[in-house]
Amino acid sequence: MISKEQPAYLSTGELSKLLNVSVRTIRYYDQIGLVEPSKKEAGGKRFYSKENILNLQKILLLKSLNLSLEDSRQILSEQSMAAVLLAHKTILKEEIERLQASLKHTQSLLNILDLQDSLHWEDLIALVAGAEKEKEWSRYFSKEQQTTLKSHLPKLESDDASTKKWINLIKRIELCLEKGISPHSPEGLLISEDAELLSDETFGSPELEEAFWEIRKSSEASEELGLYPINPGVIGFLESASKKETI
Repeated sequence: MISKEQPAYLSTGELSKLLNVSVRTIRYYDQIGLVEPSKKEAGGKRFYSKENILNLQKILLLKSLNLSLEDSRQILSEQSMAAVLLAHKTILKEEIERLQASLKHTQSLLNILDLQDSLHWEDLIALVAGAEKEKEWSRYFSKEQQTTLKSHLPKLESDDASTKKWINLIKRIELCLEKGISPHSPEGLLISEDAELLSDETFGSPELEEAFWEIRKSSEASEELGLYPINPGVIGFLESASKKETI
């Protein structure tokens, strides 16, 4: 900000220190007629008035919004504050979208780590590539079914309770597989019941549940739709316990 006690004119060097901008930049703005000094001495020394300094501050503000110098020149000539605010809003929205995408990727990796107990670069590369790839859900489901699935399916990028329930269910089944516990054992039957409850919450209809189950049994179709690759043993465990349950 410009201080009331500030001298009427500042040299290029003084202005550089005040606004933390290079002398080279100030001279360049002078050369292109963007911010010209009010006084120029015979020896080449330049002095900037408070109005000049304010104009330079405006240019630096617009530059921080990623506006070009020509756009900045036009905005300054029009004195359009609305244009400045709209440009700033656009930059903020782009930054929010970038951060949201980064947050989703990070949560996905945390969920993968929870499921796998280890993480590799291949997982990250596949995750980012998969997020950018168009999924052809229409090949397998109606528009109404797609709406239901996209609203209720657990998502790797989510940290909600539903996603956590599915992750825990998968891990419980993997523990049964490690210990050789049968899907028809009391523990296996309890897991089967939990899977049925989760399936009812997720799909809402036996027809949609069965259709999704068929997709889940195909590693190729699951990959095509960007679904997390589940150990075939986990699928077999649930299928053996009850063919109604899916993941």
